[in-house]
Amino acid sequence: MDKLLIVDGHNLLFQMFFGMPSRIVNKDGKTIQGTLGFVGALLKIIRMVQPTHLVVLFDGEHENFRSELDAEYKANRQDYSIVDEMDNPFSQLSDIYNALDYMNIQHTEIAEFETDDVIASYAITYGTDMQIVISSFDSDFFQLINDNVFLLRYRGDKSVVCGCEYIRDRLDIAPDQYSDFKSLVGDASDNIKGADKIGPKTAAFLLNRFGTLDRILENADQINKPSIQASIIQNNERLLTNRKLIKLDGRANIPFELAELEYQYNGVVTNDVLIGIGLR
Repeated sequence: MDKLLIVDGHNLLFQMFFGMPSRIVNKDGKTIQGTLGFVGALLKIIRMVQPTHLVVLFDGEHENFRSELDAEYKANRQDYSIVDEMDNPFSQLSDIYNALDYMNIQHTEIAEFETDDVIASYAITYGTDMQIVISSFDSDFFQLINDNVFLLRYRGDKSVVCGCEYIRDRLDIAPDQYSDFKSLVGDASDNIKGADKIGPKTAAFLLNRFGTLDRILENADQINKPSIQASIIQNNERLLTNRKLIKLDGRANIPFELAELEYQYNGVVTNDVLIGIGLR
């Protein structure tokens, strides 16, 4: 079976830039630890997954519909436009793009939606015909997991491939309930506030009892615990807005057709790439 590997570019960049043990400078005084880490990790992921198709996607700089729904969405994120270049992961993006070009790997910045939305469109469009592996630590992708779609959380030898069983064992829900689950509990990393007094265990209990967020809201009067019932009723609109922020529905256009993403690993190693793009 064909296998499409989709790499969440900014997620991997941040993981590598801030995960390297020290700042690395080349002979010309250029900071390269983000590029070095990104290329090395990507090649390890490729060897691990062995894809027949590959794309790396990055978020572009633009407003999106989620910010219009909720001005607080991701308002807690660092503004890197005011960060010194040495501490700014985005300062190495051009080198990473050059490295991807050198390796003949398709990549692009997403111009309208978020990277998550485009990844979802790939998973929904092609997930019935081929295996899809999404490389990212973003838990929003849990909702896309099914028998053909997996999430790779890359940590070298401690990497984890998340499938349906992983979600059930960890959260006690099915993957297609994850957007409702996260709507209930919130997400501090995206500055999304959940319903008061609703933690992961309570959210899982409610979803196992009622099935969906809509049915929880419709049947709030059947919730036995008064404080939980009151929280659900009082946060009705908040919960529906949360789901709009979190839900990945495949509405975004895909930037490359599948035939454009065909890929075969040729044995290149990190040092070859860095030499090829003039960083060593």
